[in-house]
Amino acid sequence: MATKIRLQRFGKKGKPFYHVVVADSRSPRDGKFIERLGSYNPNTNPATIEINFEKTLDWVNKGAQPTDTCRAILSYKGVMYKKHLEGGVKKGALTAEQAETKFAEWLQGKEGKIEGKKDTLTKSKEEVKRTALAAEAKKKEEMAAAIVAKNTPPVEEETVAETTEEAPETNAAEESAEEKAAE
Repeated sequence: MATKIRLQRFGKKGKPFYHVVVADSRSPRDGKFIERLGSYNPNTNPATIEINFEKTLDWVNKGAQPTDTCRAILSYKGVMYKKHLEGGVKKGALTAEQAETKFAEWLQGKEGKIEGKKDTLTKSKEEVKRTALAAEAKKKEEMAAAIVAKNTPPVEEETVAETTEEAPETNAAEESAEEKAAE
């Protein structure tokens, strides 16, 4: 019986959620399966992947073929790398201790990258929030200024306008008097 490690879709339209399962290659996508290995949620950023590492490694070693997407997920979690290292131990290219140290180093580097991405995402979210808050505060100030301008009595505006209009008339009268004197 040919077995595959593949995704079984759940969730509503537009919001998929997947179970990672081992199934007979002839069974339908969401049909009967042999064993559930974990879950994959692509809706979060970064995607949430929960895999039972030991069960998955056991199935891969037994010969279960992962689909393309599952292969990428298993590579991301290190199952395929661990299988590769175990193959090197079987061939005598590595010792078990060397394989374990290489895998531990790879796992630490991977966790560092994931944490870095999460930090970057939270910082960018905070930055967007700050800019939105600043824009909202500016808009609020503009609205307050507009309300104050609307509520001020128009009498003050007319008196201010009259005083500014009188000054140019006196200047014009003085200029015309100076012109006559110059002639």
